[in-house]
Amino acid sequence: MPSPVSVRDTTQAWEALFSAQVTIMRRLQRHPAFKRLTMREYDVLVTLGKCPNGGIRLGTLNENVLLSQPSLSRMVDRLEAKGYISRCGDPQDQRAVLLSLTDEGRRIQREIGREHVRHIHELIGPGLEAEEFAELTRLTRKLSESVQSRD
Repeated sequence: MPSPVSVRDTTQAWEALFSAQVTIMRRLQRHPAFKRLTMREYDVLVTLGKCPNGGIRLGTLNENVLLSQPSLSRMVDRLEAKGYISRCGDPQDQRAVLLSLTDEGRRIQREIGREHVRHIHELIGPGLEAEEFAELTRLTRKLSESVQSRD
């Protein structure tokens, strides 16, 4: 039987995880690839690029990014003005609007994505062994699933 987890154990683990994430994200944000788009804008483009049917409602997009709804609305307006996102009516609900990537949005997302993935590897690749990355992936997925199962 697993030993009980203390408040101290969970707090220390959370602080270590959060600290590592903040440290890594700050370094990633300084990469030249994010001079063209902010990391948050890139995140929106990546999320839109993962949509199986090519479009997503603003509310659903908001559930998948770390932005407030008003901030996301303004960002979507900016990305649309740059030609990276388009809006179209939802065939399932005439009152709703779907957001999707334009060809130019998909191009820049992929271009920045290639640079971003290489930079991630350069930055954190030397930090752990292959087995440790596998364990980290397993553990973080397990944590996510545990929290999501309580929704």
